[in-house]
Amino acid sequence: MGGAWFSKPWRTLPEDYQLNLNSVKSYKPHSRSVKHLRILLHGQIGAGKSSFINSVDSLFQGRITSRASTDGADWNSFTQKYTTYKIRKSNKDSYNFVFNDIKGLEELTNAESVMEDIKCVLKGHVRSGYKFDSENQISEDDDFYNAEPTLSDKVHVLAFVIPADKISLISATMQSMMRNIRQAASEDGIPQLIILTKIDECCPKVEKNINHAHQSRYLKEQVTKASELLGISPNCIFVVQNYHTQMAPNESMNALILFALKQMINLGEDYLNSQTD
Repeated sequence: MGGAWFSKPWRTLPEDYQLNLNSVKSYKPHSRSVKHLRILLHGQIGAGKSSFINSVDSLFQGRITSRASTDGADWNSFTQKYTTYKIRKSNKDSYNFVFNDIKGLEELTNAESVMEDIKCVLKGHVRSGYKFDSENQISEDDDFYNAEPTLSDKVHVLAFVIPADKISLISATMQSMMRNIRQAASEDGIPQLIILTKIDECCPKVEKNINHAHQSRYLKEQVTKASELLGISPNCIFVVQNYHTQMAPNESMNALILFALKQMINLGEDYLNSQTD
């Protein structure tokens, strides 16, 4: 798996890492009514949603963090509540973007209610702390139901998180569920992208040196497959390696994470501008 390589990268990252980092750190939504750009991470169980949040947090804190709880087992979703994560600055303030983590999609349970809950999340009807129920979707009399969401409450960009080595294993049922969520986001004009995780687990050369990620023929093929799976353009699909065994952040892993994050912010800002024009 992942044995063939291009002599030149099939994608080039921005050269000035620090400039891009400073750009993300200084980001502020132009919309006066929105303080934090809201990024929703979505995918099936074990995809690495919570790990990606921890990886972004590790990038900004300069040390490995684990604020979003993760579980190495893929039996069921470890995340059960709708949770908002802010990335803290050193002065106890936070950056102007947040991540929302939700229950991972599962085929063996009644997924319909969870899918309807996710659609409510997209529209801003669900408050942070809501616990997903596989049997019942959120109702208007629920304490966590937000009857009158503002633009700030709504999701501004939807990121599908998919393990790079599992794309071919995604069933027709799971694909249908993910496309269903994508359709709901599209109807509200919410931009979408894909994060391909666990690239080190499918490419031994990438595991040894993350700088080879964009020379991997296998990873480029997975980008194409992911594009065909959900109908999202390849230039909105990003490969990353989450922190899971490392004891300290490194700039090469951070560069991939930052590249994806910056595009999330760009797409989200475009959406906010379209809502306030």
